[in-house]
Amino acid sequence: MIRFENVSVRYEEDAEPTLRNLDLTIPEGELVLLVGPSGVGKSTLLNAVSGLVPHFTGGTLTGRVTVDGRDTRTHPPRELADVVGTVGQDPSAHFVTDTVEDELAYGMESLGLAPGVMRRRVEETLDLLGLAELRDRPIATLSGGQRQRVAIGSVLTPHPKVLVLDEPTSALDPSAAEDVLAVLQRLVHDLGTTVLLAEHRLERVVQYADQVLLLPDAVLGPPPTIMSVSPIHPPVVTLGRLAGWTPLPLTVRDARRRAGAMKQRLEPLIDAGIPAGPLPHPAPPRNRGSAPDPGPQTPDGLNTHTKGDTHTPAPPAFEARGSGGGVPGNTDGGAAHEGLGGGAPVNPGSGGGAPGFGKWGSPHALGRRGRGGGFSLFSRRRRRRRQPQHEQPHPTTPLVLTTSLHIRRARVEALRKIDLRVDPGETVALMGRNGAGKSTLLSALVGMIAPTSGTVRIAGREPHATDPRELIRQVGLVPQEPRDLLYADTVGAECAAADADAGAAAGTCRALVSELLPGVADDTHPRDLSEGQRLALALAVVLTGRPPLLLLDEPTRGLDYAAKARLVGHLRSLAADGHAIVLATHDVELAAELAHRVVILADGEVVADGPTAEVVVSSPAFSPQVAKILAPQPWLTVEQVERALEEAR
Repeated sequence: MIRFENVSVRYEEDAEPTLRNLDLTIPEGELVLLVGPSGVGKSTLLNAVSGLVPHFTGGTLTGRVTVDGRDTRTHPPRELADVVGTVGQDPSAHFVTDTVEDELAYGMESLGLAPGVMRRRVEETLDLLGLAELRDRPIATLSGGQRQRVAIGSVLTPHPKVLVLDEPTSALDPSAAEDVLAVLQRLVHDLGTTVLLAEHRLERVVQYADQVLLLPDAVLGPPPTIMSVSPIHPPVVTLGRLAGWTPLPLTVRDARRRAGAMKQRLEPLIDAGIPAGPLPHPAPPRNRGSAPDPGPQTPDGLNTHTKGDTHTPAPPAFEARGSGGGVPGNTDGGAAHEGLGGGAPVNPGSGGGAPGFGKWGSPHALGRRGRGGGFSLFSRRRRRRRQPQHEQPHPTTPLVLTTSLHIRRARVEALRKIDLRVDPGETVALMGRNGAGKSTLLSALVGMIAPTSGTVRIAGREPHATDPRELIRQVGLVPQEPRDLLYADTVGAECAAADADAGAAAGTCRALVSELLPGVADDTHPRDLSEGQRLALALAVVLTGRPPLLLLDEPTRGLDYAAKARLVGHLRSLAADGHAIVLATHDVELAAELAHRVVILADGEVVADGPTAEVVVSSPAFSPQVAKILAPQPWLTVEQVERALEEAR
């Protein structure tokens, strides 16, 4: 179906080819997963199949790419449209109509299909992707994940022979991602569709793949074979390597069947006090004006939310040397912290896609209008410490406090009765299905949306009524679409502007970029970066200002595992210094690694709020792979398991 014959692609501004001497064949009716670090050429390879390379993106393509017998050098994308359906990293760039139903029909109209066929396929796709309730909704009002499902649906309706998908589940909640991947697998098995899919969240997709293509070496083979040699692999494979399992498991089910011996080794380590989860934030003293409590707990340990309920933050667990977590049931008192390098606590958040985030998202954006940030540098040595070394709000003063927050947008009640408190040093993850209200909540916290009723206070101020020049000193937002923060023509110019706007020493932002995004030259245009690389640049721009409150909307979208690990390190350091972090995410592995508290939203309401281990372990949809494999033990990440085994030797 698809043939690459000695294919190389080199862009004008690059010294080296992005793809070099690629020679492989992808047969009909297979799902092939592309694996490799950010910027390695996955998107370029996909665009070569659709004809966008070189007809649209430019650059020089040597060799030959054929799709269903058509040479992409002589057939531009419009002549391949009946064969190849493409969804890129930015789904919004594909939309040409205003409503969901019209967008699903547009591709078929372009191909001249009969009205009856179009109607039937639209209805099928609405049901397949769970879009029926959104059929008449304007696309501009959808969350990021909902838009991604619409973009995927728009290429499914014409029934192409080849589907080319770049990060198709990056903005989807876990359940929606499973639904989309199940649909793709059904197309492969039942209709013989060939699917090429690039994805960084391998824990979601590797079990669906027939073959894996590992870049940059272009090694193609069965998933177990490639995962055994790949430097990039999901947590289930990492755990399998740690345990020495052969062959390596690719699914939670396979790993659970082999995990008995490992669970026996780990059981006494829990009793001995080895950390088994992120450290909950210490409960601040109760004072007037604090947010209402979520109220009594269910048998699962989750807070139920009913009218009149109030919230008391979870008591702290205790942390062992070098750990980032606590063990339920450890009652060894506060002395467990002393002298052991314990860090300040943390809490997490959620996302969708609202336009215009760049307005207040960073001191960088405001600085271009003559507004300064004035934060200290992100140049101090990264280490964990209990007390921040710079002035912070009083420990009993929350950075975020919402009380009975309601937000209504047109006919949609986006948020209802939201009571949320985030203290300095907390990291809170907002989770929930697409359209649950996560991004709307972040928009309210940064002042982009005024409450319909209830209150929002950021460091004691109402954000929607505060001068942005003042608000930007307290809060920084990295939106789901990083391009909203990027204005300059080069990476170097973006960094220079970020340093100036934040009052930071020259080179501060560039140092962050080099760590989060190694190997990118100063003269690179942000437009030429991959989606994950643009996100890393936007993160560096905002982190340069070191705002006391950091809001992140899908911060790992498009990031490979190495880049995510570097980001987690920075965010842990900020939290240890007393910064509060609220992140909206569908990345359950990120929440397990970073969050001390998880807040789950559904239909605009908080349905769970508690320590990460309690919330995610009791939720099949939001539980990380390690928690599913080692349940009912409280382990969340491979890092915790590995550390515990090492300390027990």
